[in-house]
Amino acid sequence: MNPGIPFHITDWSQLSATVVNGISGTATTRTQLHGDLRIRMVEYSANYLADHWCELGHLVFVIEGELINEHQDGTINVLRSGMSYLVSDGLSSHRSRTIGPVKLLIVDGTFLR
Repeated sequence: MNPGIPFHITDWSQLSATVVNGISGTATTRTQLHGDLRIRMVEYSANYLADHWCELGHLVFVIEGELINEHQDGTINVLRSGMSYLVSDGLSSHRSRTIGPVKLLIVDGTFLR
């Protein structure tokens, strides 16, 4: 059981960044963990295409740019700044794509199982 999270301020610029290559472009991620809760600030470069289909649950909020969310069944959703999506584990096979750079806040954890 999670004992709770006390009041917490995050200066994302102070967290170390991890850069991961996609099929094209890069994803730069800064992560903080609170028990089974994971919160990430992610910046996709222009022309990013994820190198895998993801089936994990997420709450994704687009801070800047335009995110193209592709589903393995061919469905495409476009999310612009100020929009979000939510999906539970195992209920979608999706991947991210961009044309221009995009900044996201992503929250996931066992609450999405």
